[in-house]
Amino acid sequence: MRCPFCGEQDTKVIDSRLVTEGDQVRRRRQCQACEERFTTFESAELVMPKLIKSNGTRVPFDEQKLTSGIQRALEKRPVSVEDVEASIHRIQATLRATGEREVKSLMVGELVMEELRKLDQVAYVRFASVYRQFQDIEEFSQEIARIRKDAQKNPHSQAPSEVDA
Repeated sequence: MRCPFCGEQDTKVIDSRLVTEGDQVRRRRQCQACEERFTTFESAELVMPKLIKSNGTRVPFDEQKLTSGIQRALEKRPVSVEDVEASIHRIQATLRATGEREVKSLMVGELVMEELRKLDQVAYVRFASVYRQFQDIEEFSQEIARIRKDAQKNPHSQAPSEVDA
């Protein structure tokens, strides 16, 4: 690592610690020439796969677009920022875990719906209505019925109340 003070290439690590839940390493370094100390942070550079849109075009993964879509669905819903960030992290981890250089954007949409379904069922229906392009109230009713049916099978998830529907 080059010294930011004198430009010398020869520096030594005098301390290393894990930071941000082990995702990053903080290194305290000292220049061998000028003896100045400085801190560096090291993290893995993980490349997200490109997305193949439904029309066949390929676009880079855009974390901001993912975040804004989820936040739009969760607008005015009682979901913590930490839970939203954890969901975004899980979606990204799942995409990276595929090991593919390209994935269909459909996969991202399905992952978002899966996460929203766990976070907040109203937000899930909001997102699904746009993502699946619901055309009428009947499609909303069918999706809510599907959620209720799943909730009966799995009592740990909540069915939307009559007020939510």
